[in-house]
Amino acid sequence: MNRAATAAVALACGSTGACLYLAVLLGTPGGLVLVYMTQLPLFFAGMWLGAGAAVVAGLTGALILLAASDLLAAAVFVAVNAAPVALLVRQALLARHAADGSVLWYPPGLLTAWMTALALAGLAAAFVLIGGPEGLQSAMRSAVGQALDRIAQPPLPDRDRAAEALAMVIPGVVAASWMVMLVVNAALAQGLLARFGINWRPSPDLAGLALPRWVLLALGLAAIAVGLGGTPRFIGINMLIALSVPFCLAGLAVLHTAARRLSHPVMTLAGFYLIGALLGWPFVAVTIIGLLESWFGLRHRLASPGSWKK
Repeated sequence: MNRAATAAVALACGSTGACLYLAVLLGTPGGLVLVYMTQLPLFFAGMWLGAGAAVVAGLTGALILLAASDLLAAAVFVAVNAAPVALLVRQALLARHAADGSVLWYPPGLLTAWMTALALAGLAAAFVLIGGPEGLQSAMRSAVGQALDRIAQPPLPDRDRAAEALAMVIPGVVAASWMVMLVVNAALAQGLLARFGINWRPSPDLAGLALPRWVLLALGLAAIAVGLGGTPRFIGINMLIALSVPFCLAGLAVLHTAARRLSHPVMTLAGFYLIGALLGWPFVAVTIIGLLESWFGLRHRLASPGSWKK
């Protein structure tokens, strides 16, 4: 594809992303669902045409939002969608040649680590920009309290306690939700591209996902912070919630490895994802498996003989 066509696709993808993002700002019915799809066209452009196309698409979306809304909306779009997508696309398209001439693509475990680092950096930025951890927790408590007052009629008798509990976990829940949004949109974009045979890189093998050690170290530090109480406890709880996503992916890697030993792995995995989407708790169990995988190497125990040889 020539440069003009590449630029046209990137501009179209960026415009689509901006329109999806505007849906929630304009109060469109179902806007929250649409805004969750904002990253899809950005990933589509990048995973098809390269990191440069992802950058062009992101800048296009930001300029449209600047014209249609304000500087804050454009800045949030760049920070939450455009910049992370461009970075992850760049890393995903890195490759090197092995000694036997085969191509080794950037591994899914390191992509997950980059995503985790971005989420933790976002939490740190929120702590710093909104008056420190105490200021952020106070702001969350006030916002949740006002929301409960509008929703609950008559007012809840334990309104303050409920607001306190929710304020304690909202930053981490937002960070985890953002990470899930990244994973889902990247997977959808790659799946669409692979379906039409225009994907830049092969689809990553989830069964090969292995987290770097620093993710486990971050989990340990978060657990220690929770034990200290006070402000460190608030920081630690939200770190733990955010870190649940990479460990859930590690658990899914174990599940995918185990499914390969079955006669119908696709049906088994499809059934699990359906039940998990309906009930939720199966993903909690998978997260625990992912934590155990980091310690005991469950994938190697479950893999068929020779499947881990390079």
